[in-house]
Order: sequence, then structure tokens, then C-alpha cells
Amino acid sequence: MTRVLIADDERLFAEALELILGIDERIKVVATVGDGDAAVRLTSELQPDVVLMDLNMPGMDGFTATEAIVAAGGSTRVLILSGSADPNDIARAQRAGASAYLTKEKIAEDLVPQILAAAS
Repeated sequence: MTRVLIADDERLFAEALELILGIDERIKVVATVGDGDAAVRLTSELQPDVVLMDLNMPGMDGFTATEAIVAAGGSTRVLILSGSADPNDIARAQRAGASAYLTKEKIAEDLVPQILAAAS
């Protein structure tokens, strides 16, 4: 089973992700957080396979949190989920070590396959 941590400060969006992922028996959401600091801390504690990371959150943003998670050297992969399709954001996410970058409008069709690919 692929263990997923959701990091997004938009509570309604995070809850929708939990519902989408909750119907797939191959995935288990282990935690949902609303800021980058909590994402880094809980990733260290829970060691999820994948973190779904928003970019714009209070406190530590998603870029910095991704860098911290990747620098910790574990096996956790970070997938960026963003409303932005800005090439600068995509390039910055890649430099931070993100495994993939998905825009929020593509989530319904691409999210589960991307999670499973990142975890394998």
C-alpha cells in the first residue's frame, strides 16, 4: 500500500484529495497538514511514500519544504500540486527535488497514476 501525506492549506481542497484517494485501495492517506513546517516534521516521523505538496502555504512554502524533505535523504517522493502552470514555478520545483509537478486541473485524471509511479 502506498502511504501519502497531503500538505495543502486549502482545507476544502485537502479534504477533496482525501476523498479521491480514499476510494483507491492501493493508497492510504496517513496525514493532512496545512503548512510546510508540519509537512517536513511529519514526513520525518511517518516516512510516507509520497507527499502531495502545495506551493503556496503559510510559514514554510512548498518549495522550501520539498527541498528539506529531499535533503533528509529518505525514500519519500514529493509531488507538487499547484494551481500555477508558470514555467518558473515548474523549474523551481524541479530544482527543489520534486518528482513530478501537477496542475490542480489535471488532478482527476493524473493523480493516482502519478502517486503510484512515484512510489515505485
